[in-house]
Amino acid sequence: LQKVHVLPQTVLYIADAETFSGHEECHEQKKARKRNSKETALALEKLLPKRCQVLGLVTPGIVVTPMGSSSNQPQEIEEGEAGFALLFPKIDGVKIHTFHFSKDVKNRVFDESKFAEAGLKNNPDLRVVLLFGYNSWKTGATRFLHQIVNPLNEKSIILAGGQVESFTSLTSENNHAQPGDACGVVGLAFSGPQIQSATVLLDQDVADERTAEAAMQRLKAANIPEHNTIGFMFACVGRGYRHYKTKRNMEADAFRKFFPNVPLFGFFGHGEIGCDRIVTGNFVLRECNDIKDDLLHGYTTVMTLIHLGSAK
Repeated sequence: LQKVHVLPQTVLYIADAETFSGHEECHEQKKARKRNSKETALALEKLLPKRCQVLGLVTPGIVVTPMGSSSNQPQEIEEGEAGFALLFPKIDGVKIHTFHFSKDVKNRVFDESKFAEAGLKNNPDLRVVLLFGYNSWKTGATRFLHQIVNPLNEKSIILAGGQVESFTSLTSENNHAQPGDACGVVGLAFSGPQIQSATVLLDQDVADERTAEAAMQRLKAANIPEHNTIGFMFACVGRGYRHYKTKRNMEADAFRKFFPNVPLFGFFGHGEIGCDRIVTGNFVLRECNDIKDDLLHGYTTVMTLIHLGSAK
């Protein structure tokens, strides 16, 4: 900590399930692992400033660019323990905040006034929303996700994300926000007039190096500035080396070919959120087709760029 010169204001950390749960299978050990997950999350948060917003996710696999240089080779880690943390300091002209919507078993209709309370409506500076559904296997989880995604499906906002296994942290003041049997959505919202973003969808037909690179060319054509920019990859657990016939790291390699100095982070999950959507510098959407955007997918990959403005 003595070497830290800029303290983080918002932290997104993602680890694969093995990192948090280990390999034991007996019932009693599963109880112990759940306690250990909370302890691990608390230990991580104790390293951060008390007022820091924290969002921690658990996923089946990880996409990470090893620290040290943004030009390092991004890696798709589908098996074994892995994780990363993105630490966002205070950035002039940019506001990043966490949010959480959980399904109310008593009400089938979501109260959309909660969007405004979370800064997701009536916010002219809102540019990007990263959404992560959890406990997607629960009855009503898909319907609830639609209730969150559909009202946010606006031309001036980039939506991207996916279905995770669980979340371990929401903020440093609220470590136990997730009831064990609940389902819902957590996420990060990026607001600021200087933010630029774009997403492309790699569907099931993207199954070789040529078609993967063609998708990255579409993303490159958005002309998003690449300095002070982060790449996110949200992929289905059914893709990766299985989808590409045992060739590993295909999509991360294709991304690096076109964006050699943009670090790439993300995960393999149980469903993807996003579409082909490219927003120009004056934030007018350039539509890829005339069909209303379908944002919920399976067996796909969503690639996203978020530019946070000129670094000072």
